[in-house]
Amino acid sequence: MRAGRGGRNWARSLIMFIGVSALSGALAAGLAVPFAGFVGQGTAQVAATVESLPKEFESDPLAVRSRILAADGTLLATLYEQNRVPVPLSSVAPIMRKAIVAIEDSRFYDHGALDLKGTLRAMVRNQTGGEVQQGGSSITQQYVKMSLVEKAKTAAERKKATEVSYERKLTELRYAIAVESEFSKDEILERYLNLANFGAGTYGVQAAAQHYFRTTAAKLTLPQAALLAGIVKNPTGYNPGNNAVRARARRDVVIKRMLELGVITVGQANHALRTPIDLSQVEPVPNGCANSRYPFYCDYVVSKLLQNPALGATVKDRDHYLKTGGLLIRTSIDPRIQAAAQASIDKHSKLTDSAVAAITVVEPGTGLVKAMVQSKPYGNGRNHTNYNLNVEKSYAGGWGGFQNGSTMKAFTIAAALSKGIPMDYRINSPEQIDLRNTKFRTCTGWTRDPTYQPHNSTHSGDLTMVEAARFSTNTYFLQLSQRTGLCPIAKIAAKLGMYNGQTGEPLEQVASMTLGVGYVTPLMLSNAYATFAARGKYCKPLVVTSVRDKAGRPVPGPGLDCRQAIPRQVADGVNRVLSQVMMPGGTGGHLRFGTRDMAGKTGTIQQNLAVWFSGYTPNLAAAAVVADASLPYRNLMGQTLNGDHIHDPTGSGTAGPLWETAMQGALRGLPVERFVTPPKKLIGDPNAVGDTSKKDSKNPKPKPHG
Repeated sequence: MRAGRGGRNWARSLIMFIGVSALSGALAAGLAVPFAGFVGQGTAQVAATVESLPKEFESDPLAVRSRILAADGTLLATLYEQNRVPVPLSSVAPIMRKAIVAIEDSRFYDHGALDLKGTLRAMVRNQTGGEVQQGGSSITQQYVKMSLVEKAKTAAERKKATEVSYERKLTELRYAIAVESEFSKDEILERYLNLANFGAGTYGVQAAAQHYFRTTAAKLTLPQAALLAGIVKNPTGYNPGNNAVRARARRDVVIKRMLELGVITVGQANHALRTPIDLSQVEPVPNGCANSRYPFYCDYVVSKLLQNPALGATVKDRDHYLKTGGLLIRTSIDPRIQAAAQASIDKHSKLTDSAVAAITVVEPGTGLVKAMVQSKPYGNGRNHTNYNLNVEKSYAGGWGGFQNGSTMKAFTIAAALSKGIPMDYRINSPEQIDLRNTKFRTCTGWTRDPTYQPHNSTHSGDLTMVEAARFSTNTYFLQLSQRTGLCPIAKIAAKLGMYNGQTGEPLEQVASMTLGVGYVTPLMLSNAYATFAARGKYCKPLVVTSVRDKAGRPVPGPGLDCRQAIPRQVADGVNRVLSQVMMPGGTGGHLRFGTRDMAGKTGTIQQNLAVWFSGYTPNLAAAAVVADASLPYRNLMGQTLNGDHIHDPTGSGTAGPLWETAMQGALRGLPVERFVTPPKKLIGDPNAVGDTSKKDSKNPKPKPHG
C-alpha cells in the first residue's frame, strides 16, 4: 500500500502541527507524549524522521474463529484465539456506525488521517486536567494502532506497538496517511469495527452483538449500539459483565454525545437512557473442544486436522490457523447415532463405576465415524478423565486400546476362507489342548510357546468352523490358526487397520494370536468389522469430511480412502459364520433384535481385564468394550458396572448389552439390508453349518459377486 503523492504534503502538515503544538506549550500534538521528547530536534530533523518512516501499511488478515460442525450441520465446537465474525459495513446497523463515530471521532468523515482540530481540542483538555483525559487519535489512527498490536508476534513487538513515545505516534500517523490514501472512509470504518476489542473475549461488532445481546450487528438498537461503542475505549473496565454500573455510565456518555451532535433526538436519547442493561442476554461462545458437545470426538477431529500439511508447515502453524483462519469444518458424527450410543452408556453404566465402557460406531463402505462415547466424562474432576478410550495413543489423549480377546477369531476365519478352507471344516476340539512347543508359522519364520496348554470356557468336541464360532471354542481356532499359519491372519488384520494401539507396531504373531493380541481400540475394531460388512472394502476411519476457508474455498485434506482389502466372497463367508454367533445358542444370540441380518463376535481376555462385543449389520458396525482402565489393571470380577458388582465378566453378558442398546437406537429408521450369500465352495455342507439364508420377497438377498 502506498501513501501516494500527498505523502510529502502530509509530512509538511505534520511538521507544521508539531510547530503549533510547541508554540502552545502543551503536550506535543495532544498525543499523550511530553513535548520534551522533541527537545533538541530541529524542524529539519523532525522532517527527516517523518520522511524515513514507512510509506506503506499492510495489515495481517483478521483472526477469525473456526467452527466444527456435525454431519447434520449443527455446531459442535468453536475454536478461536479471538472470537470474531467479520461482516461488511452494510451488515452493521446505521445507529451502531453513528455511535462509534460520535464517541471516538465525530469529525471522522470531515478530516484526513489526522484531525488537527480534534487533536488540539484534546490537547487543551488534557493540559487543563493535568493528565490525559481525552485522546486525539482519529479512527484511522486507532485502526492502525490496533492492527500493529494485532501483527505483533512477540512481547517486544507488542511493547513497541503500545509504548508511549513520539516515534510510535509518528509511525502510526505515517501509516494512517497511507491507509487514508488507499481506502474510503466507509472501508476504514468497516475494518475498524471488525478489528476492535469489545471485551469479554469478543472481537468485532458482530461477535459482540451475538455475545451481549444474542442478536446481529445489523439489528442493534440505540442502547445496545451505545453500550458497544462505549466499551471500545476500555474493553475490560467498561465490560458490563465486570462492572454494570460503570458500563451503563459509559453508555450514557455515548448517548449524550450522540444527542449533542444531533445524531439522535431528545426523545430517542431519553428512551435509551432509561433502558436498563440486561445481562441475562449475555451468551458466551465456548472455545475449544473441552467446551464442545462431544469433547473426546472433537479432540480426535483436531488431532486429525493437525496432521494435515495443507493447514500449515508445522503443527504450531496448523494450530494457529485452526484458531484464526475462519475455517468451516464438517465432520462425520451423526448426532442421532451419537445420542443412541450415549443412551446405551447411560443405561448400562454409572459415573461412579470402577470399570469403564466405550463404544464406537462406524459406517461400512465409507469409514465414517458416526459415534464415539464412553462412560467417563471429559474433565479433571472425580470420575472424569481426559483420556479418549476409543482411540489410539498416537492421538491427543488417546488411551491406546485394550487386549481384544476372541474378537481376533474373525481374522482367523477370514484367513481360513482365503485358503479355501470351508466353514464346514471339522477339527476335534477338546476342552484342553497341549500346544507346548508346537510350531506356528509366522511371516518371518516360526514361533512356539514352551508352556502353552490352553483350554475352552465353552463347548468342546468335533466342531465345524461355524459351530466353533458360535461357541467361541478356543481349541478349535488355535488349531485352525496352526493350519492357516499366523502370517495370513496378521496380514488380513493389518489390511483391515489393526495394529497395536499403544505402540503403533504390527500385532505380534504369537501362538495365542487368534485369542487376542496386543492392544486395539474400539475405533479400530469397529472399523475392521465394518470391512466385513462392506464385503471386504476397507476404508480408513474418517472424521473430517470437508474443510473450507473463510472465503469458502475447499482446503485439501484426506477424504474417503477405500480399497478392496479382502475378496468379497471371503468377507461374505465371514459374515455367514459370524451371523451364526447371533443365532439362538450362539454367544451373541440373546443380543439379536429385529429381523435384520447381523453378525458379531465376543471377546474376553486373560484374567478378565477387558471384555468385548463387536458386531455389525450391512448399515453400521460397532464395538463395545468394558475394561479396567486404572493401573495396575485388575480383574473385572468384583468391579462395578452400572452400580452393581460384576460377577461373571463376559463379552456377551457384560459388553454385549452396551452394543445391543446402542445399535438398536442407531439402526432405527435405517433401511433393512442383507448380507450376500457366499459361494457354495466356502459353505461346504449347508446342513453342517446351518443354512440361514432368508427368503424375503420384499428384501431379496443379493446374489454373490465373483
